Amino acid sequence: MKRFFYLSVIIFSLVLNANFAFANQFKVLVFTKTDGFHHKSINAGVTALEEMAKQHHFAMEWHEDARQFNDKKLQQFDVVLFLQTTANVLNEKQQAAMEKFIRSGKGFVGVHAAADTEYDWPWYAGLVGHQFKIHPTIQTAQMTTLNADFPGLEHFPAKLWWTEEWYDFKTGKSDNLNYLLTVDEQTYDPKADWGKVKTEGMGEFHPISWYHNYDGGRSFYTALGHLPETHNMKLFRDHLYGGIFWAATGRGAE
Repeated sequence: MKRFFYLSVIIFSLVLNANFAFANQFKVLVFTKTDGFHHKSINAGVTALEEMAKQHHFAMEWHEDARQFNDKKLQQFDVVLFLQTTANVLNEKQQAAMEKFIRSGKGFVGVHAAADTEYDWPWYAGLVGHQFKIHPTIQTAQMTTLNADFPGLEHFPAKLWWTEEWYDFKTGKSDNLNYLLTVDEQTYDPKADWGKVKTEGMGEFHPISWYHNYDGGRSFYTALGHLPETHNMKLFRDHLYGGIFWAATGRGAE
């Protein structure tokens, strides 16, 4: 009987240690609900994130069900990632759960059209940092890396050519945005005319990616990712994972 007891203790200890050894470092909720334009890159983005989760050993859950935005469900995650969400995706009760999630010290990541989301929710405008205004046709242009020390940008050159749907943004909604990437409007045609909305570009400073501490939590945003093929690029995946890592842990940035 004693031998059976000791054997049971040893087996339990081994299983417990194995569970600790293989535990994921954090958990990400990927949300892709759209109430406006639906990006073709959503599926490519989800596939890329699933592969990144395996590579970087984090857990991931993906859905488009806004009913999952409640306190009980959200508390199991470290990061909520809005991937190509558009327009109104959460009701007031769900918005309150999201605000509580961030205030508990958790993280947010927004990809591309996340800035084209929830225009009537001032708190979200502050969370994402800038909101979408308009964009010209897809073009190749030159980006500048402002902070290569931020996670995921260590392999980015100081300047690089990139093909993207370059978003034009409204005025920033937060005072402490830390900018990571910009695009040079001298290297492409930033003009666009949609009738009621027009642009000549944002001028000398045109941000593309940024991060900041917000309302007790952390927020990272990148405007890259319109094209499905972008999600297969190593540089983009490094960039996105760096933002996820920082939003989940707070590590890697001064």
